[in-house]
Amino acid sequence: MSFRRIGRVTYRVLFVVLFGLVVFGAGGPSSLAASNGGFGPAPGISGSSGEGSSPAVGPAPSAGEANVPPPRASGEEHLYPAVVLEATEVRATPELGSLGGGVQEVKLRVLKGPYAGREFTVENHLSGQPAFDVVAHPGDRVLVAVVSGPTGPEVYITDYYRENYLLYLVLLFAAALVAVGRKKGISAIVTLTVTFSLIVGVLVPYILKGYPPVPLALGIVLLITVVAMTFVAGFNRKSLAAILGTLGGVLVAGFLAFFVGTRVRLTGLSGDEAQMLLYIPQGIALDFRGLLFAGILLGALGAVMDVAISIASSVEEVHRANPELGRWELFRAGMNVGEDIMGTMANTLILAYAGSGIPLLLLFTAYGASLHKILNLDVIATEIVRALTGSIGLVAAIPLTAFFAALLATREKLRRS
Repeated sequence: MSFRRIGRVTYRVLFVVLFGLVVFGAGGPSSLAASNGGFGPAPGISGSSGEGSSPAVGPAPSAGEANVPPPRASGEEHLYPAVVLEATEVRATPELGSLGGGVQEVKLRVLKGPYAGREFTVENHLSGQPAFDVVAHPGDRVLVAVVSGPTGPEVYITDYYRENYLLYLVLLFAAALVAVGRKKGISAIVTLTVTFSLIVGVLVPYILKGYPPVPLALGIVLLITVVAMTFVAGFNRKSLAAILGTLGGVLVAGFLAFFVGTRVRLTGLSGDEAQMLLYIPQGIALDFRGLLFAGILLGALGAVMDVAISIASSVEEVHRANPELGRWELFRAGMNVGEDIMGTMANTLILAYAGSGIPLLLLFTAYGASLHKILNLDVIATEIVRALTGSIGLVAAIPLTAFFAALLATREKLRRS
């Protein structure tokens, strides 16, 4: 059976699998939204700043206010973007003045939804915590929650409105991919879309349904690897070698993470987000250690794929330039390329995790914590295991990919002989 025929069969199987997983897993996000009122915080967990703003104290209706429809049901919370027209200076209050908090009056105009064009004046309460406060200035775009009540709509400032600039950044990224890669760039956009769909449409809802996260992550890793490699490189011996090398490297990283994480008793609850999952409305007993290992598998996948396809492409080009080279010579050529890649790619993973942990390192240094204390903290041990197991998986992918690429490249030569 030729590689092209295998590719067609593989695409059909993948399409059926992806369609089935997304359709049968679609109940996860919808049930989450239904049980939690859309995007509002889960019970027992306060929003970032929703409680810091008071309801509208004096709506200033614009022309045509009588034609504006209310929300669909009383008490429902709806989020809309708004622009700040006027904002007073923060006025200290007796309760929060000592903490740097206070209150300011903000006049804003809702930009979208059934209240688009209406102006409201709200009290924006600040707690003195920069991570949660939304200090409004004229011209700022904010996200407001509008709740219908018996006396009219109540409006709260919940956060800054960031969607527009995030969308611009996504479009710029897509344009850069197409401008530089052309057809390959379009293929990269397709693979990214598939990756996002698998994570959001399959992995997340199935975990919320109670399925174990590690087997799910392994399946997602397999699908992402096959789709990404075949879309970018086609289904041929080069992509097959890269797929086998990637899966081998990720499995090495996953095994080491499971083995070491179990021995050092990682909890999977080192992050605030993981701790908040204890209070989700679904009432599911999540496997937090499994979530940690699943995250390590997905986190290592990108770098391992990058190394694998680079080595497989190098071996393929060397073979085309000199078809008479044997399996050992091609393997050595792949290893030479891998050795050059290894140092920088290992640094990529280490620096990515170290960069996110700089505030934590500064905190420990500021309080003079000892090295023994730091290394034995769950949060630090988790990041060390995450970074080192991913890097080891990356290194393991180099000889694996070189071996499979050399084996597949010399297979036809061995048949003829």
